[in-house]
Amino acid sequence: MESTTAAAALSALAHEGRLEIFRLLVQAGPEGLAAGQIARATDARPNTLSANLNILSHAGLATSRREGRSIIYTAGFGRMRELLAYLMEDCCAGKAEICGPLAEVVSRCCAAETATAC
Repeated sequence: MESTTAAAALSALAHEGRLEIFRLLVQAGPEGLAAGQIARATDARPNTLSANLNILSHAGLATSRREGRSIIYTAGFGRMRELLAYLMEDCCAGKAEICGPLAEVVSRCCAAETATAC
């Protein structure tokens, strides 16, 4: 990942509303959530939600698909993996105990049923 791509993703997440939406999409997993569900869960107005989803999408942190009359949003798990790898790339100066707890978080997050998303 290039630093400009990482900066764009981090910039998209550097807003309380967008971070809340992204975390909600991550929790929803690969099935995603309809825009209306996101609006209700975050108590966001339609224009604000649309702008925030657009910013997350442009950063690669959210994708959308149409299902009937609904638009379903999903976290951009690939970009999330790339960003986390970029942040951890030169981590720890060879001291595994620093990054070890992060591996535990990932293993809890990516249980067998969601392994394809993580």
